[in-house]
Amino acid sequence: MSSEIDTGPRPSPARPLSVIAHRGASVAAPEHTLAAYRRAIEEGADGLECDVRLTADGHLVCVHDRRVNRTSNGRGAVSALELADLAALDFGSWKDRDADPYESPDTVTDVDARADDPERTSVLTLERLLQLVAEAPRPVELAIETKHPTRWAGQVEQRLLELLDRHRPTTPVRVMSFSARSLHRVRAAAPHLPTVYLMQLLLPRHRDGRLPPGVRIAGPSMRILRAHPDYVDRAHQAGNQVHVWTVDDPADVELCARLGVDAVITNRPRQVRAQLDELG
Repeated sequence: MSSEIDTGPRPSPARPLSVIAHRGASVAAPEHTLAAYRRAIEEGADGLECDVRLTADGHLVCVHDRRVNRTSNGRGAVSALELADLAALDFGSWKDRDADPYESPDTVTDVDARADDPERTSVLTLERLLQLVAEAPRPVELAIETKHPTRWAGQVEQRLLELLDRHRPTTPVRVMSFSARSLHRVRAAAPHLPTVYLMQLLLPRHRDGRLPPGVRIAGPSMRILRAHPDYVDRAHQAGNQVHVWTVDDPADVELCARLGVDAVITNRPRQVRAQLDELG
């Protein structure tokens, strides 16, 4: 495809492509741990992406899956466990055991010591992540994904907005979801907060770049972008930004840069940042 694609009027024409760390620097450290987010900030990520789920006792924790089986040494649904139950689990040792020394050699040195590091093994609350962002040496954005369906339904958004109101972050925060209903709840209670509509498939009603009412950021998968590269232009023509997930392959990074997307969400923030800097 020609590098001279007309991307149309963009919401932030002077802003460079933003690199958002997917679950932190999750190639280099266990996903959704404090260590992964510290690493992402060190690697130059412009923003941090996290998934949030509500525990049985009302705490928002950064866990992607409905159940903790994959990323911890425990079992069960996050929504059925209390924070104390999650705090007793190891959320990091699986990463060190499974690390590929050719992919990320620094993650497999001194594994025993790393297993004793609570920043690599402890469940991370959203409140603690907000504190990390506030302590960062430079402005770092935060993209928070609400996970649905869940037994707690609208309580997730309610607790999220209460937490943001209490901490009042000074850097940009946006809420993402595959659930249009979740985003509607956020917009109704906090219309100032930007929202991102995540998409696994490009449905006919969205192919012209339009999004659910009030949402101004599209979140298509990389698979959508490969199949429908003209979608970026259509979204921009509709006045919306485009944040693409999950962008790890160098060819995908190059395509995103060529199409003029506004942000890429990646597991490899350091490598992607370096490639984008080379591309200019």
